[in-house]
Amino acid sequence: MEYAGIGGFILLALNVWAIVSIIGSGATTGSKVIWTLLVLVLPLVGFIIWLITGPRANKRLA
Repeated sequence: MEYAGIGGFILLALNVWAIVSIIGSGATTGSKVIWTLLVLVLPLVGFIIWLITGPRANKRLA
C-alpha cells in the first residue's frame, strides 16, 4: 500500500488549510509572509508550529 502517498496528500491538504487560515487572519502582512514561508519551507514542522502558536483566521458569527 502507498501510505507515504496518502500521508503526503494529507500533509498537503493541511498545509493548504494553514495557508488559507494565515491569509485570512488579522496578522500584519509581514507576519503572514513569514508564517506562509515557514509552512511552505518546512511543511510538517511549520504546520505543527503554526498549529500551536500561529495566527488564525477571523471567525465570523452569523
